[in-house]
Amino acid sequence: MFGLISSRFASGLLGAPLAALVFSTEPLAHLHPLDVAVIVLYFAMVLWIGFYLKGRSNTSEEFFMAGREMTAWIAGLSFVSANLGSLELMGWAGSAYQYGILATHWYWIGAIPAMIFLGLVMMPFYYVSRTHSVPGYLDLRFGGEARSVAAIAFAVEMILMSGVNMFAMAVVMKVVLGWDLNFSIVVSSLAVAAYVGLGGLRSAIFNEVMQFVLIWGGALLVPILGLVQTGGWNGLKTRIVTNLGSDSYFHLWRDTGSFSANPMGVHWTGIVFGLGFVISFGYWTTDFLVVQRVLAAHNLRAARMAPIIGSFFKMATPFIVILPGLLGLVLLQNSDGSRRQLVGEDVVAACATSNGQLENAQACSTAMARTNLSPDYQQKILHSTPGADLHTYNQALPLMMVRYMGPGLLGLGMTALIAGFMSGMAGNVSAFSTVWTYDIYKPLIHKNGTDSHYVLVGRLSILIGVLISIGAAYLVQQFHGIMDYVQALFSIFVAPLLAAILFGMFWKRATRMAGFLGLLSGIIFSGGLFLWVKFNPANLKYVALSDAAKPMAENVFRAGWAFLFSAAVIVLVSFVTRPRPVAELNGLVYGATQLPAEEPAPWYKREWTWALIAVTVFAALNILFW
Repeated sequence: MFGLISSRFASGLLGAPLAALVFSTEPLAHLHPLDVAVIVLYFAMVLWIGFYLKGRSNTSEEFFMAGREMTAWIAGLSFVSANLGSLELMGWAGSAYQYGILATHWYWIGAIPAMIFLGLVMMPFYYVSRTHSVPGYLDLRFGGEARSVAAIAFAVEMILMSGVNMFAMAVVMKVVLGWDLNFSIVVSSLAVAAYVGLGGLRSAIFNEVMQFVLIWGGALLVPILGLVQTGGWNGLKTRIVTNLGSDSYFHLWRDTGSFSANPMGVHWTGIVFGLGFVISFGYWTTDFLVVQRVLAAHNLRAARMAPIIGSFFKMATPFIVILPGLLGLVLLQNSDGSRRQLVGEDVVAACATSNGQLENAQACSTAMARTNLSPDYQQKILHSTPGADLHTYNQALPLMMVRYMGPGLLGLGMTALIAGFMSGMAGNVSAFSTVWTYDIYKPLIHKNGTDSHYVLVGRLSILIGVLISIGAAYLVQQFHGIMDYVQALFSIFVAPLLAAILFGMFWKRATRMAGFLGLLSGIIFSGGLFLWVKFNPANLKYVALSDAAKPMAENVFRAGWAFLFSAAVIVLVSFVTRPRPVAELNGLVYGATQLPAEEPAPWYKREWTWALIAVTVFAALNILFW
């Protein structure tokens, strides 16, 4: 664990060349022996779980589906934890710094309705068909062509998502410990490849449950201590309004009737349709990263309860993710005591310095003009004035951790972020391994292999996927923030997949050719919209319907257009091609399927009871923070 020792001793202990490789900057904090012990203990536990479960991951059912023996609570916690990676912790804390409480939409309207819909409506089809993946369902419904498109798209998405997890963790190591970015990416990714490759999905799930507890235990300190310093919620509101001159950072819906009235530059139609329906339902009901965890449940009732159990934890997550970003708006300081103003990754890249001087002042000035940096702060940066420290939105949470956590506590906080990284990346690589093996390698490359052969392929694909992801990690630096990157991926890959799944599952008339063409053309269309704006940012107003729209608004509207395009293709092609006989759709389409009967249960154990409670809490939160 070379990087866990302080850089001030690195040259002596490691030698100058290795120290130069490991450490690139002076760290903001130095780990004490107690901090090191906490982190080393965590890594030891993670690897021990992988070795311990290796003997129970020898068949394909055990390696890829954890033997389908998880309880509702284990599956539910893993379901949420797989989504609560370091990119969630850091990315949404940074987005809260940018957009205020509007970022909470991705936890409430952008998750809760879809999670409940998955549990109550869609799980019977996934679970009863015994499919190993969402592309596997598309194969049963639309044929091998649709499955291949979905599998390849999903594999690419998982590689890119795995890369952003690597980048997020490397940023933490760089900011807090001074680790070199490249060294951080390589070392941390190999640890994940080791324990998932050994224990498969079972190892990933057990680690995710442990990581869920660690994340909450480590991340909870920052919002509590921050609220104490600011004088509670009302004190925080007062200080932000004083600094920024607006209370829009504290309202979910009030200011979304106009693009220009809220920090995100988004309209409520984009939030409701683009996020609340397309991105949310597309992710939570079709993205195999999370669905795979529910499919590992030991029976149908547990599979239906797992997402509903997870919804309660999801509603509470903004307390440890969104609040640190809001607190950073008023509590972060530069070395000279002035308020620190964070910027996007693209601004930091444009304002790179050499020997204390800007490399390209014009590029830096242009990049800063697109931000909310105050004019005097921009001048400090342009003239390389001391006290104008440049840090990115993605660094909001680690900067807050350094501010509040002393010896021992910093180790716990770092362990929470490492756990988040492990959780997110493990989810990505385990899902990638399953889809690669079952939906690409087996049907397209080697159809008649033995069970042990496919387990070996799955293990090898994890290592290969991690190596490719290392290259994908550097793409994040081309975007404004982590979540801008992630939501762009969702709008390209997930929105068309949602259209194919919904029409396939709820419309008997949808045909094989329609599913294939709708999915393929939707991905191409959405990717085309992304490139259209990427190469000419002025086109953003056409995609997001306003000159005042910002990158996150573009993502939600792009998702909406992609869904509508895919849906239109599916409907039109279905009417000019021949549908399958209804008798062949049993187990695949609502209205043509005899759903399995469940064992009687008391009202307090029924999924509908807890779904109603979740909906009530969800509605109350939206009204409270209107």
